[in-house]
Amino acid sequence: MTYDAGRPADLSAFLKRDPKGAPSVDLLVRGARCAGCLAKIEREVLALPGVKEARFNLTTGKLTVGFASTAGDPGRVVETVERLGYSATPYDPSQAQAIYDREGRALILAMAVAAFGAMNTMMFSVPLWAGLFGQELGPATRTVMMWLSGAVGAPCAIYAGMPFFRSAWRSLKAGRANMDVPISIGVILTLVISFSETLLQGRDAYFDAAVSLLFLLLIGRWLDHQLRAKARGAAADLLALQATAATRLEAGGERRVPISELAPGDVLLVRPGERLPVDAVVEEGASELDNALLTGETAAVDVGPGQLCRAGAVNLTGMLRLKVVARSEDSALAGIARLVEAGAQARSRYVRLADKAAALYVPVVHTVAALTFVGGWALGLGPREALIRAVAVLIVTCPCALGLAVPAVQITASARLFRKGVLVKSGAALERLAEVDHVIFDKTGVLTEGRPKLVDPVPSCLALAAPLARASRHPLARALAGEAGAGPIASEVREHAGLGVEGVIDGRRARLGRAIFLGIEPQDASETELWFGFEGDTKIRFRFTDAVRPDAAAAVAALKARGLEVEILSGDVAPSVRRAADEVGVDVWRAGLTPEGKAASVDACARQGHRVLMVGDGLNDAAALAKAHCAMAPGSALEASQNAADLVFSGEGLMAVVEAYDIARSARRRALENFGFASLYNLVAAPAAMLGFVNPFIAALAMSGSSLVVTLNALRTGGR
Repeated sequence: MTYDAGRPADLSAFLKRDPKGAPSVDLLVRGARCAGCLAKIEREVLALPGVKEARFNLTTGKLTVGFASTAGDPGRVVETVERLGYSATPYDPSQAQAIYDREGRALILAMAVAAFGAMNTMMFSVPLWAGLFGQELGPATRTVMMWLSGAVGAPCAIYAGMPFFRSAWRSLKAGRANMDVPISIGVILTLVISFSETLLQGRDAYFDAAVSLLFLLLIGRWLDHQLRAKARGAAADLLALQATAATRLEAGGERRVPISELAPGDVLLVRPGERLPVDAVVEEGASELDNALLTGETAAVDVGPGQLCRAGAVNLTGMLRLKVVARSEDSALAGIARLVEAGAQARSRYVRLADKAAALYVPVVHTVAALTFVGGWALGLGPREALIRAVAVLIVTCPCALGLAVPAVQITASARLFRKGVLVKSGAALERLAEVDHVIFDKTGVLTEGRPKLVDPVPSCLALAAPLARASRHPLARALAGEAGAGPIASEVREHAGLGVEGVIDGRRARLGRAIFLGIEPQDASETELWFGFEGDTKIRFRFTDAVRPDAAAAVAALKARGLEVEILSGDVAPSVRRAADEVGVDVWRAGLTPEGKAASVDACARQGHRVLMVGDGLNDAAALAKAHCAMAPGSALEASQNAADLVFSGEGLMAVVEAYDIARSARRRALENFGFASLYNLVAAPAAMLGFVNPFIAALAMSGSSLVVTLNALRTGGR
């Protein structure tokens, strides 16, 4: 982005306006990698005149800026972001994905070059090391080996270090220093010292140390990139559940149009089995809607003229004529996607212990290295010896041990959990899981199996109703048909919207559906049931239940024994939630909650000082999963919910939640031990390097040894 005469570019064409007319702009920001970047960008943009709000999503790179009036200038926002050391352009999802993919390929290539350089530089370094064991090379051969080591190692180090060099340069241009600054300085000075030693026919060169260090650091950078890629998919998966096209009624008849063309006031036709594309009000017709993805309620919901229907619901029985009340981007489903994205953004504010330590590391190490050089020269050392000591300080205090303190533990803990059927999607999730003190379960599909199950089926009665059940789309009818197995299907089948299905079985007319559909007075409204009967004959009642998982009560008891509070939030009806809560031993529960209601409940719990673990599986849980301090989802959950969660557990058991919590607590202890060792190591190693007891070669060995110690300690991570 360029500017003429100090004036920002005119980006007014990219302004969007909400229903109230307030302008906003979305920008793609590149180069931001940590919570500090996020806070800095939002703080500086909010300080601009006319800016009402600034929300930056670290995962997607999208900066949304809202203006209080037309006085807001998006060009000035771009100028401010670029002054901070980042690049900013109008947001384009396809461009954002292309840039993200390009960054991933660049990291893989840099990592491959670093691996090649590390392996091949060693071929020439090992003969040099052999001199330590009395197998001294001749001066000429030694010089040749050092030059060959530099010829291979230096180009590889320069190429592989570019991700760090660029980041460090942007940071320095903005007048700040991030973690890539000492890494870049250490690598560059190591190469300079190595070439200096080679030219002066010194004893040691450290090309292998520089390229090996970059290889280790690039592994961590690439893993971070992959975790971000997975996090980006949550909101996209939610929106993918929205229908891509709709049947719009026009003067010339019906026409299929993309949902992006729908506007409030349009009239749509939605047939049985189709998903509602946008939020709309019923103008004509009656039907039952499957809102399980949106609300978690197991029973179908009756709808008729005048009632609001939400995007994402499935029309089960009757044909509906609907009037659109909101565009696709303003639908309930899109709103849930925005909540998920906002939750991911809030999650990125979590400052890990390593970040806090790193914030101190940068200025302290720079100061110590500079004092070593200046002090050594002032005390009579030559500039060459003083520089070697300063470089030794940078190498021996390299943040490898500090950087591995948490990731090594996370990798070990993740491997143990994987063997127990739990997939950890984010290393930081283990830190958050160890901190939780309040657990919230969804009911349907989490505490329960999520499938309607026939209670005490009588084979003879089941055989009578099965032909009609096989002809219906209704979830309860499908459960009945599944219990009966394959067989004949009724003829002359006709669906009655909101009531049931009617047909002919062996020449006799029969009905399957609600009690009132068969002329029976409804009994217990809290029961999930279907009635069946032949015309003029005895009526049969089928009761259904959503069975609680076999180990749900044991898992709840185990969590309570560990001092955690347990609660149930559900979109299902109160009687069903109460039964499940009583069965598993949970005292606090709430029913009939919308997705927004669940997310608000998680927020309220957090405001009370709790750190919440949310365990859910439905689309209605996705926003709450994203808002929670930590989130888990079963393997049977929707892909969108799995993407919004930090951990996914397979199998039918809930004890995986307890095991994950125990291992996370153990991992936290090991991480703190590693931090303690890394701190002690730096307190001893840095003074030793300053006093000349450690040269760059010994510093590289010590740095590698410290990394090995924290890795071995990480292997001790286990259960409770």
